[in-house]
Amino acid sequence: MLAVLLIVSAVEGGFLYQHHRVEVAKTDAVAAAKDFTMKLATIDPDAVDQNQADVLDGSTGRFRDMYSETMEDLRTVLVENEAAAHGRVVEAAVKSASAHKVEVMLFVDQSVRNKELPQPQMDRSRIVLVMEKIDGRWLASDIEHP
Repeated sequence: MLAVLLIVSAVEGGFLYQHHRVEVAKTDAVAAAKDFTMKLATIDPDAVDQNQADVLDGSTGRFRDMYSETMEDLRTVLVENEAAAHGRVVEAAVKSASAHKVEVMLFVDQSVRNKELPQPQMDRSRIVLVMEKIDGRWLASDIEHP
């Protein structure tokens, strides 16, 4: 009987530990997703290179590959059009989660202006970021615009 109780306790402890790990992952991944989204949605026309370096630093996998392939063209467009933007995460929620991968849905307001539209225009969007824990850091590995 004691052996059965020990086994049940060990299994229950394992489930509780796994649940705790997922809850911590959710909290940490949402914080990282919000921070990354701000870097992605904020463009300083005088610091485009730094903006792009920040996005690369916070990304991995498919997203990083796609961004790397297009960043020179994007940089040219941003500089030529004197584009500026300021992003703000309005809300964020976990769509799915494991201890090492979390999908985060974010609602984002972005004030955008350029030389053709000097008055800021508000753009509202919804994105889903896939955040993966790599070497202790939560990085964006994919993005969707549902």
